[in-house]
Amino acid sequence: MQIDYQIKYSKRKTLNITVERDRQIVVHAPENLSEEKIKSIVLSKKDWIMSKLLHTQKYPIVSDAKEFVSGETLMYLGKNYKLSILDNDIDGVEFDQQFKISSNNQIIANELFKKWYKAKAIEKIQPIAVEYSENLGVRFNECKISDMRYRWGSCTTKNNLNFNWRIIKAPLFVIRYIVVHELIHLMESNHTPKFWNVLSIQVPDYQKAKNWLKKNGHLLEVDF
Repeated sequence: MQIDYQIKYSKRKTLNITVERDRQIVVHAPENLSEEKIKSIVLSKKDWIMSKLLHTQKYPIVSDAKEFVSGETLMYLGKNYKLSILDNDIDGVEFDQQFKISSNNQIIANELFKKWYKAKAIEKIQPIAVEYSENLGVRFNECKISDMRYRWGSCTTKNNLNFNWRIIKAPLFVIRYIVVHELIHLMESNHTPKFWNVLSIQVPDYQKAKNWLKKNGHLLEVDF
């Protein structure tokens, strides 16, 4: 049986296999583990891997693209707000319990909103990362907002945090869960009992956040 996978080496002590939402198989392995040993472990987990690969997509695909016309709604921090297209000049996107853009900018609305969402994402996420890194006693180098498609967040071997800008559409308690989840990976690389115990102390309602993502994650998947 042929299983295609990507190996990511690090200073970690244990091997971990993940099947991403795009069905890519990623093996996180210790630096001193041979490729033959990794292959052997992967093959031993083939039944589990196949069950993940053959599972129906975690989230349904939402194909309705925004037209950016007055009356449409866009999601921000877990709520939907109406969009108004105005004739007067507006520099970028304005938000005051509703979104406003200039009719002159409708043609570039997608670009303007992506820029606005990314700015809001770092504005909300950075303070959460700082607060909880102090609570956990861990340090991160950079907190970045990226365009990753199949993950909400990740941390690197260089202690950088990366977050999908689309999570700014989720409620704050969900954003907090995602941020703290990645911070704990700086101290506990796998989803061990210790990992979930620390998470439950820092974010007592983390299960509520997980359930929200399971039910509504497809709404975040699309750009707007």
